[in-house]
Amino acid sequence: MNTPKRYTITTALPYTNGPIHIGHLAGVYVPADIYVRYLRLTGNDVAFIGGSDEHGVPITIKAKNEGVTPQDIVDKYHAIIKKSFVDFGITYDNYSRTSAPIHHETASEFFKTLDAKGEFIEETSEQLYDAAANQFLADRFVIGTCPKCGNEESYGDQCENCGTSHNATDLINPKSAITGNVPTLKQTKHWYLPLDKHEDFLREWILEGHKKDWKPNVYGQCKSWIDDGLRPRAVTRDLDWGIPVPAEGGEGKVLYVWFDAPIGYISSTKEWAAREGKDWEPYWKDKDTKLVHFIGKDNIVFHCIIFPAMLKAEGSYILPENVPANEFLNLEGNKLSTSKNWAVWLPEYLEDFPGQQDVLRYVLTANAPETKDNDFTWKDFQARNNNELVAIFGNFINRVVVLTNKYYEGVVPTPSAFEQVDEETLATVKAYPDVIASSIERYRFREASQEMMNLARLGNKYLADAEPWKVIKVDTERTKTIMYVALQIASALATLSEPFLPFTSTKLKNILNHTALGTETTWKEVAIKEVLLPAGHKIGEAELLFSKVEDETIQKQLDKLEASKKANEAANKVVEPQKDTINFDDFTKLDMRVGTIIEAEKMPKAKKLLVLKVDTGIDVRTIVSGIAESFTPEEVVGKKVTVLVNLAPRALRGVESEGMILMTESEDGKLVFVNPDTDNVANGLTIS
Repeated sequence: MNTPKRYTITTALPYTNGPIHIGHLAGVYVPADIYVRYLRLTGNDVAFIGGSDEHGVPITIKAKNEGVTPQDIVDKYHAIIKKSFVDFGITYDNYSRTSAPIHHETASEFFKTLDAKGEFIEETSEQLYDAAANQFLADRFVIGTCPKCGNEESYGDQCENCGTSHNATDLINPKSAITGNVPTLKQTKHWYLPLDKHEDFLREWILEGHKKDWKPNVYGQCKSWIDDGLRPRAVTRDLDWGIPVPAEGGEGKVLYVWFDAPIGYISSTKEWAAREGKDWEPYWKDKDTKLVHFIGKDNIVFHCIIFPAMLKAEGSYILPENVPANEFLNLEGNKLSTSKNWAVWLPEYLEDFPGQQDVLRYVLTANAPETKDNDFTWKDFQARNNNELVAIFGNFINRVVVLTNKYYEGVVPTPSAFEQVDEETLATVKAYPDVIASSIERYRFREASQEMMNLARLGNKYLADAEPWKVIKVDTERTKTIMYVALQIASALATLSEPFLPFTSTKLKNILNHTALGTETTWKEVAIKEVLLPAGHKIGEAELLFSKVEDETIQKQLDKLEASKKANEAANKVVEPQKDTINFDDFTKLDMRVGTIIEAEKMPKAKKLLVLKVDTGIDVRTIVSGIAESFTPEEVVGKKVTVLVNLAPRALRGVESEGMILMTESEDGKLVFVNPDTDNVANGLTIS
């Protein structure tokens, strides 16, 4: 385990245009909180910094769509996001926002420092412009084909399919996201950070300095960017929402969100330090401080190349020691999508599963997309809860506490002689702090969570093998030792589970009455102390740590997703355009009558066709209908239908069809009959 030191830990600033979902949690916020809780438990000085990114183009787009101001949008979602993090147990030292005055001041000063040092290039260039909207098309105001992967829905700043960052003018076949028009090119002046100037530094710092300790996905994306050759990157935008450019000629322009957002880490730290009476500078300028950014893979370039280049250009800041970016989390086999409402939203989860924050936290950690995209399914959520948290962790604790209360009225017994299995078990427990720490310090949180669960497995196996419920009938002294050892395992779990299951850890500490011990057991003490729960210590009554998740609970969540899918399909369904106008005389030529299907059979060697015999009231005729994929012959016999009877006969696969059955589609895309109002209508009556 590390010697105590100072850490500044940051998490990607979420856009305040919607709530947090499980993709955000799995990729950034849960691993960051695990790491921070571990650092605190090991005695380090930690500043855990976050905040809301309130200047992105998606916010202005959402505001336009909802007919409100961008400030209305950010105020609404900043409050929702901040509350969600608190309720879920993400333990920020400070959670700020980029609309705060201290951030505007910090970002403006940072820009002016670089400008004064001559670190920017001022250039007039042609940018995409939507004449109808009277606006330049920055970032997500433009959509087109990605020049790298061919994705036809790439944004102007980044392709979400391949992760490539680019300029809007790089897009193929660009279109305005505001009006749908094809944009023109118009000259405008911007400030650029010449990344090519910093290429040698970045190559040495990343490709030589961090080849072994950065995750392969992070290192690989950085290497690809550097090997392609770095180019100047705009740090300003033609927008009216954001931090005004603090320079002559900057009227009507704001700082590019990816210049201003990471500076939000610094301004949030300043805000925290001022509130707590601390000095913020050591957390950003002392070379002994370890700076770590937790982000998703779509932010790698900004945190590993652009922001470090900015910090290096400014000259007084430390650089990140690591950027452990995760891959993406999918949901039930499909990519998470906020626009399609294909997500598990954190506020909704907290409402649907009250008091079960740790279940989601555990599942997202055990299935974390650390090295590749992973898939969240509700069935896996149920299985991990029932088969691991309930059956292993919860079962062990429950048995230990119940038996201690049953045999010794809740008092930790004095052990007698230790057998070899007892000594080996206690020695194994002492090894777990280092084992789990090793995984955490290498950012392998999934592995670390399973090592924590292995400690619970050790406890279960120890109890199952020792069988105190049988031994007590023949050897009360041996039973005391067994229960004493089991209680030491339970106490170790109470401490070592905190980074992964913080609410459960608190609950378990209360059950074991840790407060009566005087001081909180530290991570290190689990490894070195001979006794975690001393003989004579009184514990509390048993309380279930986890509850079984039933099938109907999971089905409700699956039904919710299915409803989202259907609603999205309906919203995006293309409606056939109106056909050419006809005269009333044309309409009166149509002879539509009520009929009844009296026979039906599949057309041989035809997948879609049914051959029907229909009583039209004027005759019984054969009609071939393409409905075989929606209905069986048995289903349609006896069905009242609307028939176009004066349609010219047409031969289909050798069978003459003498009319047409009127059909339409339901909202979910299934064929349905255009039926008469009532089954009592007689065959042959005309429809008018």
